[in-house]
Amino acid sequence: MSDPGHHSAPSSARPAVLRAASLWLPAGHPWRRLPAIGLVLAVVGLGASLAIGFMSEAARSQLWHSWLVGSLFVLSIALGALFFVLVHHSTQAGWSVVVRRIAEDIMATLPFLALLFVPLLAFGMGDLFHWSHAKEYLNTKFFVIRTVVYFAIWSALAIWFGRLSRLQDDTGDHQLTRRMRKTSLPGLLLFALTVTFFAFDWLMSLNDGWYSTIFGVYFFAGSAMAFFAFFALAVIAARRNGLLAEVVTTEHQHDIGKLLLTFVAFWAYMAFSQFLLIWYANLPEETSFFAQRYTGSWLTAGAVLLFGHFLVPFFLLLSRAAKRNPKALAALSVWLLAMHLLDLYWLVMPKLHPVGLVPSLLDATALIGCCGVFLAAFGGALKRQALVPLRDPRLPESLTFENM
Repeated sequence: MSDPGHHSAPSSARPAVLRAASLWLPAGHPWRRLPAIGLVLAVVGLGASLAIGFMSEAARSQLWHSWLVGSLFVLSIALGALFFVLVHHSTQAGWSVVVRRIAEDIMATLPFLALLFVPLLAFGMGDLFHWSHAKEYLNTKFFVIRTVVYFAIWSALAIWFGRLSRLQDDTGDHQLTRRMRKTSLPGLLLFALTVTFFAFDWLMSLNDGWYSTIFGVYFFAGSAMAFFAFFALAVIAARRNGLLAEVVTTEHQHDIGKLLLTFVAFWAYMAFSQFLLIWYANLPEETSFFAQRYTGSWLTAGAVLLFGHFLVPFFLLLSRAAKRNPKALAALSVWLLAMHLLDLYWLVMPKLHPVGLVPSLLDATALIGCCGVFLAAFGGALKRQALVPLRDPRLPESLTFENM
C-alpha cells in the first residue's frame, strides 16, 4: 500500500497542520447530528420492521430475511474497514495515514452491529435456516457460539487498534506504531478465518446441502469493495463539509479510487471462479445454487450484477480522471453500494422467493434501521477523537503524498 511517489515534509510544516481546525468536528457542525439522526432511523426502521413482521407467519419469514440483508450490508462495510486498518499497519503504509482515522471510525461500529444479529439468533433461526429444525445436520448452539466468537474477535481488534491510535495522539509514542504493526499480522490471520467461516455460516448454509470452498473469499471481496465505496464517499463528503481540508488531497482520493477498482475486479474474479468451477464439475449438489438463480427475475438480477457490479464500473474506474473527480467517484461509489446490496439480496432471497424477486416494504424498513445503527455508531466515533492520527510518525510522508 506504500507508494514510491512521495516526498518528505519539512518538520516545520507539521505543527501548522496539527493546529488546523478542520481536523476535529467543530461545535455546531452538521456531522455532530449524525448519532441522533442514526438513532431516529434505527428506532423507526427497526420498530416498523418488527411491527409489520409479526402481523403474519409469511411476514415474519420476510422480516428475518430482510433483516439479514440489511445487517450484512452494514457489517460488510465495517469488516472492510477493519481489513484496511490491518493492512495499513502490516505494510507500514505512508500515504493512507491521513485517511486512516476515518477507517478506524467505521470499524468502531462493529461492537454495535453485533446487536443487529441478536434478534436473528434469538427469533429468526427457524425462518432462516432449515437445518435448525434437524439436530443431526448442524448444531444451533455451536452456530450461536461461533457467531459470538466472530464478533468478539472483530470487536476486540477494532477496539484495540482504535485505542492505541488515540493513545498515540496524546503521547506521540512511536512504539505504539510498532506494536500495531506486529499485531496486525496475526490480526489479519484471525480476520481471514473468521470472515470465511462467518460467510459459510450466515450465507452459504441458507442453501441446504450446497457448498463452495471459495464462498468466503467471494463475501470478503464484496465487503472490501463496499468499504472502499463508502470510504470514498466519506472522504469526499468530509472535504465538501470543510473537514480535512489541509491534509486530504486529490492524491489520497485517487488512491482510494484505485483500491475501489482493485476490489471491483477481485469480486468479479471470485464470482467467475466460483461459477466456472461449479459449471465445469456439473455436480448436482453444487449446481443447485446457480440453478435456482437461473429462474425468473433472479436471472435478470444476475445479469444486472454482471454489468453493474463489474463491467461498467470497471471500465469507468480505469480512467484517471474519474478517480480524481469527486463527483464522478462519488457517483460510482453510490452505484457500487447499490450493486453490493443487490448482490447480498441475490444471495439471501432466492431461498424465500424461489420464483423471482418479490420486493417488500420490510426490505426498506430493515435496511433503514440497520443503516441507522451504523450511522449512529459511526457518528459517535467521529465526535470522540481527531479526524487524523495527529502524531503518527508517518504523517509527514502522508501529507505530501503524490501519485506518479
